[in-house]
Amino acid sequence: MDRIEWHALPAAARAAVEHHTGPVEQAETAPHGVMSWLACTIHAQAGRAFVKGTLQDDPQAWVYRHEAQVTRNAPQAPRVLWEVDAGGWLLYGYEYVEGRHPDLTPGSDDLAPLIHTLTVVSERPWPEALRKKPLHARWAEFLPEDVPPGLQGRGLAHTDMSPHNMVVTGTGELLLLDWALACPAPAWADTALTIPRLISAGHTPEQAETIAQQVPAYSAAAPATLTMFARTVCTAWKNWERTRPMPHRAALTAAAKAWATHRKKGRQTDAHAFFP
Repeated sequence: MDRIEWHALPAAARAAVEHHTGPVEQAETAPHGVMSWLACTIHAQAGRAFVKGTLQDDPQAWVYRHEAQVTRNAPQAPRVLWEVDAGGWLLYGYEYVEGRHPDLTPGSDDLAPLIHTLTVVSERPWPEALRKKPLHARWAEFLPEDVPPGLQGRGLAHTDMSPHNMVVTGTGELLLLDWALACPAPAWADTALTIPRLISAGHTPEQAETIAQQVPAYSAAAPATLTMFARTVCTAWKNWERTRPMPHRAALTAAAKAWATHRKKGRQTDAHAFFP
């Protein structure tokens, strides 16, 4: 997506933002991410804020509203500061989080705060006032028609566990950004979706599983359900690599395949129920 710069916004939209922030002195477009027409850090009298948004008539405008609503209910997330609907644009201001993306390689000090964040998020139920298709429905084409109950959870899940969506603060806390893809899912889903990221960062599948097992929701999940989920992730990512190619997909697909192969070879209890 070609992003618009802050200064290219209509004057009415910028003025509405500055009603909350005071005059904007500087704006820096975000280097990562592909989903927002506008994504930038602004420096203003009220301090820094991260601003993202889109045109009011964009068919995907509901995604921005959804993200803000979820973020207000999410733990380990930046605060939503304000909402602006002006000048033909829908804009949201988020707390600016000072920090860096985590190092997920073996032995990294960032793995402990990652486990803590995954644990905290796994304990939060989905806010049922928000309507969103659950993860098993999102991936219906990759699952059997009779979806096992273990894959039909109602926890609050981020579902996009890229390190670029994580920030380690100066106090060592790991926060999750960009909740646009959040949906109801099993409590262990985010932990499971982190495993291919860990493998891609240099962990063996066994090492990645050992880290995941430190999250109580994951360690309590039925092994056969996790095996099925690993296979589903692998199948889905292979499909997306073919139909929606992006530079990062090949490495992630390879990591997902390694995880699925590891679980299948592990002969987890009742795995044959899903993989005859």
